[in-house]
Amino acid sequence: MSIPTGFDELIHPATRLSVVALLAATEWAEFAFVRDSLSLSDSALSKQLHTLEEAAYVEIHKEGGGRKRRTRVRLTDRGRDAFEGHVAALRAIVEGAGTPAPTDPAQPPQARPGAAAR
Repeated sequence: MSIPTGFDELIHPATRLSVVALLAATEWAEFAFVRDSLSLSDSALSKQLHTLEEAAYVEIHKEGGGRKRRTRVRLTDRGRDAFEGHVAALRAIVEGAGTPAPTDPAQPPQARPGAAAR
């Protein structure tokens, strides 16, 4: 099976996919909101955001200083396009898996793994 067009290896890991999906639902999100929504540590979220920022998928805006520092994050147009393409690719994979393969009437049906024999 070939990988569908739009599948994005950068977005695909579960944590990054969760971050991008959360950001796709809003214009800007507070760092703390993303961290708490996904139950991540500051360092784990920072690492994922840095990777996404290097690919120009997210923009990070920091304002203030010291204890008043506020960090906001948004998905860029490039990141939004990549996310939408990745979701479409995942749908294509799932839809392709749901199509049963044609069977040869001369062959007896095979039991699915874990199915009880009758």
